Amino acid sequence: MTETTTRPTETMVPTLPCVSVDETADFYEAIGFTVTFRQTKPYVYLAMNWGGVVVHFGSAPPGTDPAREDAGGCLVMVDSVAPYHAAITQAMRQAYGKVLAKGRPRITRYRPGATRFTLVDPTGNSLIFIQRDEPEELEYGGSKKLTGLARVLDNVRNFREFKNDDQAAVRALRSWLRRHGDQAPPVERALALATLVEALVALESREEAEDAMATLRTIPLGEEERRRVEAELAHVANLNRWLDGDEPTSGPDTGKD
Repeated sequence: MTETTTRPTETMVPTLPCVSVDETADFYEAIGFTVTFRQTKPYVYLAMNWGGVVVHFGSAPPGTDPAREDAGGCLVMVDSVAPYHAAITQAMRQAYGKVLAKGRPRITRYRPGATRFTLVDPTGNSLIFIQRDEPEELEYGGSKKLTGLARVLDNVRNFREFKNDDQAAVRALRSWLRRHGDQAPPVERALALATLVEALVALESREEAEDAMATLRTIPLGEEERRRVEAELAHVANLNRWLDGDEPTSGPDTGKD
């Protein structure tokens, strides 16, 4: 009997459901993908690729509800996520006149230093771009080693970067401010408010963000404390530039001219 040995030359291609071939193909083409195969009869099948990112689609099972955003998903492992985020963002602006940051389809925001972002397509599939060197023992929020505001901010990071749930981040921050804000050191209150401003901007709750910012400006801070808060507010400025279309863009080398 001949023994079969596997070798590290495999390629695995995910097959995701799609409710509409036209909507799916149009979206992925708009952000830079190419259709390599397409049919609707005798059954639905669609193949797309963007450089080394290959994804196929078939008919969605009965009862698939894109609004639940749980149709399917896959991980896209890359050396650095920032160039991919920038490239998709730029393509969205060219195709749609804006970055699709809310609703479906959409792309989640990217904070400098983050190791992942998510692309949600019209059916509610999630393509999660992940940096290859992301720590294996990544803390997903709520570390028992942390206490007080530090633990809350860690949970907010989890909501923001892994669960894509800015509403939960806002609730966590407002709960801490309501319960502890009056007794907390000024710098902690200021940091919580600065983080809250970013989450509100991400939700496009601009008026509430301005109210939180106005409260933040009334808090007296020392020079070093002010620098800490300004570093957090820099993320708000970056987010505003991304949403408004003013950020510089650079794309990954996908192997195409």
